[in-house]
Amino acid sequence: MKFVRFETAKHSAGVYGLATEEGSIEVLRGGLFDPVEKTGQTVSKSDITRYLPPVDPPNVLAIGRNYREHAAETSDVLPSAPLLFIKATSCIVAHGDDIVIPAIAPDQVDYEAELVVVIGRAAKNVSIEDAPAYVFGCTCGHDVSARDCQQGDGQWARAKSFDTFGPVGPYVVTGLDTSALRVRMLLNGETMQDQSTGDMVFDVPYLVSYLSRAMTLLPGTLIFTGTPSGVGAARKPPRFLKPGDVCEVEIAGVGTLRNTVAAAR
Repeated sequence: MKFVRFETAKHSAGVYGLATEEGSIEVLRGGLFDPVEKTGQTVSKSDITRYLPPVDPPNVLAIGRNYREHAAETSDVLPSAPLLFIKATSCIVAHGDDIVIPAIAPDQVDYEAELVVVIGRAAKNVSIEDAPAYVFGCTCGHDVSARDCQQGDGQWARAKSFDTFGPVGPYVVTGLDTSALRVRMLLNGETMQDQSTGDMVFDVPYLVSYLSRAMTLLPGTLIFTGTPSGVGAARKPPRFLKPGDVCEVEIAGVGTLRNTVAAAR
C-alpha cells in the first residue's frame, strides 16, 4: 500500500490517503497506523494544495557511513557497528517544502539521498529475524547536512538538524524488500547519487534490531539508513547547495521527493 498525507481545499486539516495505480488518491479515516478505512472520497493529485510529512515522528534516528562506496569516497574506514546520530524532529518537512540555507552556515550545505524506514509498532530488543515485522513501511528522505558545522562541532547533531534539513515523503510504501532498492539524487535534473541499498554495510533488519537493543523504537520513529556515494563534499570541486537548486530523491518502488533550496529568510 502507498500512503500519502496531504491537504486540499476540502481537507485543510490534512488527511491520509491511498495512492492508486491510476494516479488518484482514496481518502482514509484516521491516522497512518490505524486500520485502513476508506471514506469513499477520491481526489486527484491536482486537488492537493500541500503535502504534509507522512508521519510526525517521536524520534529521528540516522546512520552515518552506511554505504561502502560512500565511505571510500570520503576516505573513511567502514564502521564496525552502526554509526548513530540523531536529527531534531523540528527539521522534518514535506515534499514540496523549501530547504532553507541557514544564515549562520551558508556555504557548505550538502545533499544526501536516503531510504527512510518508518517504525510501525514499539520495538525493544527484537531479533534481526523479527525486525521486519516492526517496519511499517519506507519513504524517501533527504539528510541535508551543513558540512562546516559537522566538521567543526566534532559531532553531527547540529549540522543535521537545522530547520528544513529533514525532508521526507511524499509516500510511505508498505511491503517492500529493502535489500536492493535503487536510491538516486537528482540535482537540477542531473544525477548526483545512484546506488542500490545492496551496498549498505548494515541492512534494514540489522539496523532495526541493533537500535532496538539500545532504545525503544516508538511507532512513527524514522530511521535514515545512510547515503550512497556522490555527495557534494566529495566532488572535485565540491558541489554544495545554493538557492534555486531543485533536489529530487528517487527510490525505486517508493516515489520521488522534491524540494527547492531557498536562501535564509
